[in-house]
Amino acid sequence: MDPAVDQIRLSFDGGSLLLLNAILGLLMLGVALDIRVADFARIVRDPRGPLIGLGAQFLLLPAATFALTLLLDPAPSVALGMILVAACPGGNVSNFLAWLSRGNAALSVGMTAVSTAAAIVMTPLNLALWGSLNPKTAPILEEVALDPLQVLLVVLTILGIPLALGMTLGARYPRLVDKVRRPLRAVGGVVFLGFIAAAIAGNWEHVGPIVFPIFGIVVLHNAMSLSLGYGAARTLGVGAYDARAIAVEVGIQNSGLGLALIFDFFGGMGGMAVVAATWGVWHLVAGLGLALVWSRRPVPVPAGASEPAVDKEAA
Repeated sequence: MDPAVDQIRLSFDGGSLLLLNAILGLLMLGVALDIRVADFARIVRDPRGPLIGLGAQFLLLPAATFALTLLLDPAPSVALGMILVAACPGGNVSNFLAWLSRGNAALSVGMTAVSTAAAIVMTPLNLALWGSLNPKTAPILEEVALDPLQVLLVVLTILGIPLALGMTLGARYPRLVDKVRRPLRAVGGVVFLGFIAAAIAGNWEHVGPIVFPIFGIVVLHNAMSLSLGYGAARTLGVGAYDARAIAVEVGIQNSGLGLALIFDFFGGMGGMAVVAATWGVWHLVAGLGLALVWSRRPVPVPAGASEPAVDKEAA
């Protein structure tokens, strides 16, 4: 891949960056409305599956992504974009996809809750660690003088505050939440996709030539993520019912958070931004396709398993 991709910058003004962060906060608020303290308690009562899933998400996936960047040897900005996406928590439709897959949606909800909270620390930590270990991406981190504490503050603003607010509103005003959940998610999703489409269209002369080479890398990376989640779970003795949920959680990443960090700290670096934006579209296509296949192949549900209410129109 032409190393000139590292010099491409997507142009965004301060107002656009503020809007992006606000949109992502809105999306996170929509997810948090369905998260309860009981979801965390469920993991404490039965921690094996969630711990395996979270280990795959925050330990195995970033490490495997680092190895993949060394193997493929893409442009440094593309490699760093891959590492950043791998460092993000689960995406906001993972619970719906776990349900559609006939997997353990309760496990998925619990993992989303914990991974979102853990990402406040783990996302900047994994980005700094694995990005600095790759000799081609380390200079980018040094050039921008990335401060993990500053990244943590942005992640806290985008994830932590909406998470706390959404959980509080969901617990105190359940009837109101039932009315606003779908419109909030729909509006947030449409606005976010529109924002990304406008950003790509406005920078197409720079972005166009690199989209298709990066698309192939994103497809491979996402397939590895889904396989890693499912494979790790099955290898460690987790049943297919739970393994499907874990695969979805590991393979559906919050690439919107990655985009926010790219524009906040890396000046809209083209290779990174196109990786995150492409992932944001492709993981939905791949996740939905896999879920539809699994939905036709039901697996045994463990005795006593309980499912949370999952919004079937969340996607």
